[in-house]
Amino acid sequence: MVAVCEALQLSRATWYRECVPQGTAIAAARPVALRKPSPRSLPELLEAEVLAQLSCERFRDMAPRQMYAILLDEGRYLCSVSTMYRLLRRNSLVRQRRQRAPRNFARPELLATGPNQVWSWDITKLRGPVKWSYHYLYVAMDVFSRYVVGWMVADRECRELAGQMVDQACARHEIGRDQLDSPCGPRSGHEEPLTGGTAQGSGSGQKSLAAPCFQR
Repeated sequence: MVAVCEALQLSRATWYRECVPQGTAIAAARPVALRKPSPRSLPELLEAEVLAQLSCERFRDMAPRQMYAILLDEGRYLCSVSTMYRLLRRNSLVRQRRQRAPRNFARPELLATGPNQVWSWDITKLRGPVKWSYHYLYVAMDVFSRYVVGWMVADRECRELAGQMVDQACARHEIGRDQLDSPCGPRSGHEEPLTGGTAQGSGSGQKSLAAPCFQR
């Protein structure tokens, strides 16, 4: 075989590769050595207990390190944190351990069939002519007609100014202020940032605003 390969200027590896059919093993496959279990590995009963603790109602929303610390404070030691993660990876529980039921939330909806039944309002922060100076645009809009029922530009964001804008809009459209129950009314004097919202009228065709309102 060596002389033939030298005459043909081929390597023996090429000769054997071309002569042996594809997929045929030349030599018997080497036996796969079975890995012996580590003498320090957890017993099956202890592994089941660790998984049960990780998936219980008390710890299912906590990281393994948090559960490890809490159990240590209670005088209990099950295994190390790395062993907990190894068990979670083996059982595909690393990301989510809680079996969450699908949530079906009712979407809040305000329906306007005519003008002045539902108002929507918001505050927009506008950049001023000088650096680090801003103006705040208060706008209230009728949802049905898309008509701007009230607006105001101020140098700050506060509930008192929002209340003034709403009062002026109510007076302009002959809507009683006591009939308005909207998140844009003045409240408790806090200067915290406001969020826009909507207010719905008490009946179709009436120029009034009533209780149902949702903050954005």
